[in-house]
Amino acid sequence: MSNIREVARLAGVSVATVSRTLKSPERVLPETRDKVNAAVEQAGYRPNLMAVQFRSRRTGNLVILVPTIANTFFARVISGAQQAAQAAGYRLLLCDTQGREAIEREFAALVYAHQADGVIQLRASNPFESLPPGAESLPLVNACEVVKGAPYPTISLDNRAAAQAMTEHLIGLGHRRIGIIKGPRSSPLTLDRVSGYQDALRQAGIAIDPNLICHGDFTLKAGDDGAGAMLELADRPSALFCENDEMAIGALRRIKQMGLRVPEDISLVGFDDIPFAAYCDPPLTTISQPAEIFGQKAVEMLIALIEKKPLAERHVVLPFELTVRGSTASLA
Repeated sequence: MSNIREVARLAGVSVATVSRTLKSPERVLPETRDKVNAAVEQAGYRPNLMAVQFRSRRTGNLVILVPTIANTFFARVISGAQQAAQAAGYRLLLCDTQGREAIEREFAALVYAHQADGVIQLRASNPFESLPPGAESLPLVNACEVVKGAPYPTISLDNRAAAQAMTEHLIGLGHRRIGIIKGPRSSPLTLDRVSGYQDALRQAGIAIDPNLICHGDFTLKAGDDGAGAMLELADRPSALFCENDEMAIGALRRIKQMGLRVPEDISLVGFDDIPFAAYCDPPLTTISQPAEIFGQKAVEMLIALIEKKPLAERHVVLPFELTVRGSTASLA
């Protein structure tokens, strides 16, 4: 059976360098890391993970709590997190919580029981709150949908400013009756995006019409149903703002079913810039946010907490971009 000395010989480095590469690959030059990894494969070496965990009190496991893996935006966040975790020598344990606190607590308890090293939470809640005393100090990073004023690190987007920018884009095209299909009532994202929408209307001197605000839940069906309700109004909107791209795609289907054209009869916009947005007919005007960077940054911050390294920032706000495509046009 091969051992660490054989790996060091094949790689042309010291035993200490091999050990450091296996435990903390981010601390080793890329070319050295490549040599060691190639030697590990050549020698068929498998480190004694139990011994490593015992010495370091770390498992190498990171838990990521996702409200739903069916959402395309979250899939991109997970992809960024997975790549960052793998590059740093950690494993990512994915949990589809369905937004249920009981499931979140169950997986957060893995950290309390030393079966994982930390948690990334993509919903606005603290999964450690109901665990025994001491759990509140365990490594936690909250990304995407964040708890405002949280004592733990967060990564978010300025959703209010982004929604305001999108609404101002529609106002600039001459639209004054602008409908909005919201996300879940309890979501901070929903509240911030509605606030941004209302900020833009007020600043333009446009009255806020409750009939143009429709409840949804970030699903295709919610967009389909919401668009149907909006288009049945006696004084229907000339533009429709959906709080995510999936609802916008659902809305696009209903608009076409009702014999209307986008953007000739009604302008349509979304939020997130998922890959499907650019391939709609017409391509969707939307807010682009760096989903993969959410995952990458969350992993980097969590590992820093685990390894007790200082954080440059504890509350990171990522940039957004208004991406204009063919689904919006000036009001005739």
